[in-house]
Amino acid sequence: MSATVNAVELRAVARIYRQGSVEVRALDAIDLDIATGDFAVLVGPSGSGKTTLLNLIGGLDRPSSGRIVVAGTEIGGMTRAELAALRLRRIGFVFQDYNLVPVLSALENVEFVMLLQGVGAAERRRRARALLEELGLAGLEQRRPNELSGGQLQRVAVARAVAAGPAIVLPDEPTANLDSTAGAALMDLMRRLNERQGVTFVFSTHDPMVVERARRVIRLRDGHIESDQRGSG
Repeated sequence: MSATVNAVELRAVARIYRQGSVEVRALDAIDLDIATGDFAVLVGPSGSGKTTLLNLIGGLDRPSSGRIVVAGTEIGGMTRAELAALRLRRIGFVFQDYNLVPVLSALENVEFVMLLQGVGAAERRRRARALLEELGLAGLEQRRPNELSGGQLQRVAVARAVAAGPAIVLPDEPTANLDSTAGAALMDLMRRLNERQGVTFVFSTHDPMVVERARRVIRLRDGHIESDQRGSG
C-alpha cells in the first residue's frame, strides 16, 4: 500500500510579530499535515492564529522559523517571484471580499488565472463555462461583478480558484458575507468539487455551518493546535 501524499506539511512552524517591545507569537511550533484531497477547516477565536496559518500555507506570509511544504515543494526559502509562480500553478484562493476584477465578466474572471498560466483561449473558455454551469451560474457568464449577488460573486471566486487546477484551495471565511441558505449551498458545491476533482480544501471560519460540513476540524487557540478531529461532514 502506498503512503498517503500530503498536500501540506508544517514542522515546528512559528510566526512571531513585534508590537513595539512586545513579542507576539501568532503561531508557536505548529506541526500539521493536510492530506491530499482533505476537506479541512481551521477554527478558533479571533487571534488564535488561523488566518496567519492560512497565509503561511498560501505563501502570502513567511514563518519566523520552521519548515513548510506545499504540494511537494518546500516554500520557506523561496523568493517572491518563486512564491508567486507557486501560487499561480498550485494554490487557489477564495477571499472574503471576492477580489474579482470589476471590469471583467464572470466568465473572464474565471479565465483570468488560466490566462496567466498560458492556457489556450478555447480551453480556458471551455473549463470556465463548465465550472460556472456546475456552480449554478449558467446564463450569467457575461455579467460583471456589480451585476451579481453576494452568493453569485462568491461562486465566481470559487470557480476562478478551482479552474486553474490547483493542488490546494484556501477559502478565508467563505460564508462571511452570505446568508445561511447561500452559505450552505456554497459549502455543498465546494464539497462536490472536492469529491469529484480531488482538490484539497483548507478553510478558515467562525461559521458553525462550515464546521458541520468539514471532514476535519482543526481548532487553534493562542497560536497552538488545541484539537484535530475528524468532523461529521
